[in-house]
Amino acid sequence: MARMNINQMSFASVYPLLVAKAERKGKTKAEVDEIIFWLTGYDEAGLNIVLTSKTDYEHFFKEAPAMNPSRGLIKGVICGVRIEEIEDEIMREVRYLDKLIDELANGKAMEKILRK
Repeated sequence: MARMNINQMSFASVYPLLVAKAERKGKTKAEVDEIIFWLTGYDEAGLNIVLTSKTDYEHFFKEAPAMNPSRGLIKGVICGVRIEEIEDEIMREVRYLDKLIDELANGKAMEKILRK
């Protein structure tokens, strides 16, 4: 069986997993959404369109209204790989989001997560 490319996965299929990860640690869907809004420039209406249209991960990032220029400040290791060394642009964006949700789940203050 062929493995699905992460770029082809719908964001709507991953979003509940991001929310569940945060909620297991006492965080909220609203906090996950705040991170997504900060990273991508989507607002609530835009995110709802992405979720209902089954937009894939690649287009979720490529069509984002305003990728945050401060996302380059996100450093560290996720899944054994240094984020800043990931060459594939979409995969790096995916890992930025993963890292931010991990930080939220681990209790880091939102101000620090959003690199303020």
